[in-house]
Amino acid sequence: MSREKVVLAYSGGLDTSVILKWLQLKGYDVVAYVADLGQLGDVEPIREKALKSGAVDFYCLDLKEEFVKDYVFTSIKFNALYEGRYLLGTSLRQTPSSPKRLVEVAQKTGAKFLAHGATGKGNDQVRFELSAAALDPSLTTIVPWRIPEFFNKIKGRQEAIDFAQEHGIPVKATKSQPWSSDDNLMHISFEAGILEDPAARPPKEMFEYSVDPKDAPNEAEAIEIEFEKGEAVKLNGKALSPANMLVELNKIGGKHGIGRVDMVESRYVGMKSRGVYETPGGTILMAAHRDLEALTLDGAVINLKETLMPRFASLVYNGYWFSSEMDCLKALLEKSQEYVTGTVRLELYKGNVICIGRESKYSMYNMMVVSMDDDKGAYDQTDAAGFIKLHSLPLRAHAARAKK
Repeated sequence: MSREKVVLAYSGGLDTSVILKWLQLKGYDVVAYVADLGQLGDVEPIREKALKSGAVDFYCLDLKEEFVKDYVFTSIKFNALYEGRYLLGTSLRQTPSSPKRLVEVAQKTGAKFLAHGATGKGNDQVRFELSAAALDPSLTTIVPWRIPEFFNKIKGRQEAIDFAQEHGIPVKATKSQPWSSDDNLMHISFEAGILEDPAARPPKEMFEYSVDPKDAPNEAEAIEIEFEKGEAVKLNGKALSPANMLVELNKIGGKHGIGRVDMVESRYVGMKSRGVYETPGGTILMAAHRDLEALTLDGAVINLKETLMPRFASLVYNGYWFSSEMDCLKALLEKSQEYVTGTVRLELYKGNVICIGRESKYSMYNMMVVSMDDDKGAYDQTDAAGFIKLHSLPLRAHAARAKK
């Protein structure tokens, strides 16, 4: 009798290592799937670990350029921040790029099942399964953390570490350093363990992408980023691919302590959670992009984007990338970026990103109009009186009514 095949979204970390072995012991043929979004070095140890843990096949897809070009840059172009602070690094990984290719691997291998290592408390389960349902509703997802037989034995990270040790599976997490981390080209995130207390300060040794701003260089560093239609294409005059652009900005930003966020956020499943993030390159890109938009977009479009941005961020965060609403927002976004082309100069200093200049051939800034030293009649100041008078009409009517 043939065994059913399941494609597991595998990272080689604690949770998915344990789940791979558990699925194999339950009688499934497990295909391990890894999406390289910039978090991997040498993939061979991960392949060996998966196969030794019982996987029947292994797929590793290099999605770095696709991830940055199609998803990270889209989010940057919307200046997207969830709850005003989070740049959506994990959400962008879990919602569109990785699940899309996972479904393709399942279709290629003839698997009827998908599996992931998300718990029943997190957002990632929602993002993963909504994306899979949108891409191929015929597939069934197995979620061990929601199966009593699994979670009654492995109630949390400590039991998972014990299970891994019992089956000879090496894992990064330890009882002395129990926080969980997830990284890609966009950022690295930390949660769980001692971070579950929102009053506790993250340990200094936890951070991986950035130095403590207090330990950053005492001199500012100036950089220049060139954009075409809202996407960064050159750094300090050198053309770079989307992925390489983010790699270089992560290095530069990390050196200056840029991009750290420690926040309590509202999960889609209804609870509050505490996450710590390092997003140096994304923070720099967004600062530069916003300044260029200020120069090249009219105020109404800026206001429209700012109004819609929280909705875009929520759709990404909640797992609705493959929705009709998102399709509409992306169409509007691309139209808005038609003239967002130009160069922005920045200074990086101890966690700060400071714009020191911006220019564009599509600039809407007219020095002749705005100058206080206008002597050529580019702007007739007497026109302002009629403008103000007309706009004050409803205010005057309201005041007159109030007196009655």
